[in-house]
Amino acid sequence: MTISLACGLLYLLIGIAVAAFGTLIGAGGGIIFVPLFLFLFDWEPAWIVGTSLTIVLCNALSGTYAYIRQRKIKYDAGVQFALATVPGAVAGAALASYFSGTGFRLSFGTLLAAIALLLLWKNIRAGHTVNESTTRDFSYSVTGGILISLAVGFISSIFGIGGGVIHVPAMVYLLGFPTHIATATSHFVLTVSAAVGVISHAVQGHILWEYAAWFGAGALIGAQVGAGLARRVRARRILLLLALALLALGVRLIVVG
Repeated sequence: MTISLACGLLYLLIGIAVAAFGTLIGAGGGIIFVPLFLFLFDWEPAWIVGTSLTIVLCNALSGTYAYIRQRKIKYDAGVQFALATVPGAVAGAALASYFSGTGFRLSFGTLLAAIALLLLWKNIRAGHTVNESTTRDFSYSVTGGILISLAVGFISSIFGIGGGVIHVPAMVYLLGFPTHIATATSHFVLTVSAAVGVISHAVQGHILWEYAAWFGAGALIGAQVGAGLARRVRARRILLLLALALLALGVRLIVVG
């Protein structure tokens, strides 16, 4: 699969835009890359997942570097949550090849729509108060965070989405993290889980490296843009952007089937 220079530059620009949005909402961009690949390319689901996760890793590395400089990562939680994602990331990569095209679209679309509806209900109907603080000094349930991270690692690797779409709302609503701290810490966790997933997918031949290189280069740049934007966007707006993006993509995938 040789990529022309024109197509490569287009993929680079797409990578920048998607990664900027993904970093802003703490999701790593995988929620957009996966459906994008479904619509653009006639790839096997395992290739989509492996290639997307490789790009997500580039996004996560760049975004994490930016958040380290902003001092928004809660490291004690990040390290524990990251280690908890490892078993699930390995298992998800092993099971990804068992998806059929239609089954993958329906499963992924349903997952996105369910998360989106939960976010919208919490953020609008329930009038849930979002913590806008930027302090890293607060208490949370370590056990709850580890259990959530186990599931996130699996879902991240089997769908190629990075896991931030689950981790960020879970950290905000279930563990009481301030949104901006949750977004930054999720990116840190994502770096570890995505790295484990990429290694597992690479061993099984699920990654199209030339595509991953072009999109990934864009992701490295876009993550810096998104991290910068995150400093100027209110937490509630970040969550609403995440919910609306998930709902639109999820419905689209379910309809296409």
